[in-house]
Amino acid sequence: MMTMKKNYFYVLLLVMGLLAVGCTKEEPIAPNDPNEEVEAPYSEGELFVKFSPEVTALIEQAGLTRSGYPTMDELLDLVGGYTLERVFPIDTRNEERTRECGLHQWYRVRFGSEQTAEEVAARLEGLGEVQKVDFNRTIKRAYSTRVTPLSMAKLQALKTRATGSDPLLDLQWNLINRGDMFTSGEVVKSVKDADLQCEGAWEMSMGDESVVVAVLDEGICYDHPDLAANMWINPNETHGSSEDNDGNGYKGDYYGYNFVKDMGLVTYDAYTDSGHGSHVAGMVAAVNNNGEGISSVAGGDGVYGGVKVMSCQIFSGNNGTDSYGLTRAIKYAADNGAVVLQCSWGYISGAANAYDWGTDGFKSEEEWKRGAPLEYEVLSYFRHNAGSPNGPIDGGIAVFAGGNESAPMAAFPGAAADFVSVAGTAADFTAAVYTNYGPGTTISAPGGDQDYYYDYVDATHNFGEIGCILSTVPYHISESGYGYMEGTSMATPQVSGVVALGISYAAQLRRHFKAEELQELLHATATPIDDYQTGKKLYYRYVSDLGPIQPMQMELSNYVGQMGSGQVNAEAFLRAIAGAEAPELKFPNLLLPIGKKQAVRPQLYFEEGRTLTYQVKLDDFSVARCTMQHGILLFEGTMTGSTTATITASNGQSQTFKITVRKGDHDGWL
Repeated sequence: MMTMKKNYFYVLLLVMGLLAVGCTKEEPIAPNDPNEEVEAPYSEGELFVKFSPEVTALIEQAGLTRSGYPTMDELLDLVGGYTLERVFPIDTRNEERTRECGLHQWYRVRFGSEQTAEEVAARLEGLGEVQKVDFNRTIKRAYSTRVTPLSMAKLQALKTRATGSDPLLDLQWNLINRGDMFTSGEVVKSVKDADLQCEGAWEMSMGDESVVVAVLDEGICYDHPDLAANMWINPNETHGSSEDNDGNGYKGDYYGYNFVKDMGLVTYDAYTDSGHGSHVAGMVAAVNNNGEGISSVAGGDGVYGGVKVMSCQIFSGNNGTDSYGLTRAIKYAADNGAVVLQCSWGYISGAANAYDWGTDGFKSEEEWKRGAPLEYEVLSYFRHNAGSPNGPIDGGIAVFAGGNESAPMAAFPGAAADFVSVAGTAADFTAAVYTNYGPGTTISAPGGDQDYYYDYVDATHNFGEIGCILSTVPYHISESGYGYMEGTSMATPQVSGVVALGISYAAQLRRHFKAEELQELLHATATPIDDYQTGKKLYYRYVSDLGPIQPMQMELSNYVGQMGSGQVNAEAFLRAIAGAEAPELKFPNLLLPIGKKQAVRPQLYFEEGRTLTYQVKLDDFSVARCTMQHGILLFEGTMTGSTTATITASNGQSQTFKITVRKGDHDGWL
């Protein structure tokens, strides 16, 4: 059993704002300020408990009211009346694998007592009927992030002068860097190709609609003209509905789910929203070649749509969620089709300066696993259960921000071996002045570095734009709908976008990969950047009591071999996918509950599939039916049984598959 008392006095504040320092310089919220009332790192009066399988079975039989074990019931009665609630709601489509992974054994135990959650946890640990105990940690931002808006006048001027379809692409040095930006006197702070290498990659793929990226962040501005067409939509739900039409345990989850307010309606317009979720989403999948504004890594080519972004909202204004909402968001993503988990949040690095950041975070993977067992298990679930053996990727890839504390170790959970942890770079391949680096860092990407460019003066730029990353934001934050931010939060979605682009290319090639295979290719194809980490890097930064423009310097040699495998390279990644040995995709057999729809994109299973039309013939029309909507086949079970079916493409190719329909209830699970 793990030891609780030590691990939970860490500063267990998840930080999105910490990892997304806006281009407007701001002082961090000091967690060790003696004059400020500090919120408890976890909720009192409740715990997460993973019961043994035997106890779980009794709880299910008892209807979630008692454990059925006298010792446990007596103990919990001593600390006050208690209630039990399963952490993860039943999703009829995925209950079997949920139980195989043991996630059904986790319960939220609420109790009324003068005893602290830590005291109750220590007593529960001693019971044989309890496998693990975890705390419901507070998840909130450690920074009040702000966007530097792009003015409407500048947007209109660029639209007038634009020769391409996306008028703001010339400002996106992170996508295409010609090496002619950010010069100061004889000092050049931009290097040609210090970008994502998108131009070459886009010749192979610009994204595929079958690929879904879950954005765990603020809500996404789903009606933004540069985002709307690439929003993930649940085909079984209605926007604003209070019904759970698809039986996944969440009502009205049309664009995703709001885990802050536990409702289906995603929000992005709270007065104190930063626009961060929309900014992140735009880098991954803003609609390309639509004449609206920016380009994105995997937003489609204007003819075919790009990857879809699913809004898993864990922040709203100043409000965050907790471990209960966060872990449910991760599992929701896996169970509803996401194959990339975009996470610009994490703990404070275990090597962060305690004076600046307060008590440091987890120092090792084992410490994190012991200290956050529920989080560890659900991330493992995403890693192994997202995707499909019948799709381009089996398993999921979770991409995390490495952190912004200038610490020589990446932050957890991203620093764990199974995940991608991203460091930030400037437009000349040098390490950004804020980025974490060292152990746990797996790859780098452009994150912006305004401090480094603060002495650059050019009449065509504002200070807030220099060296930062441009993307979409809600209109109440910027009248143009676009703005600048910097941080490893900005580097991370660019890696998520490249991963999604690689999966898109695999889909277009009709090839199947395991998640770990694609992750290995991602790192093996990164651009080496160690040769650029030489000399001293001069920059300016805010220093408490001194002001916002204080000269500083960093020794770049400290970053040699510490920025992961190098800078992510989209073109090399896609070429490696094309050259790798991987099995060909075949149209899958389907298992359907009665009355529920399952979407299948037929173009994944035929050569040049995007250009074809399709017809499906069922041998027994009483068992299921099939309709076509916007190029997607929707299969719906109508009666228990099975039937064979044949799909024929307009080029004459055909494949046969089997449909099995079962009852659409919980199959005996409570």
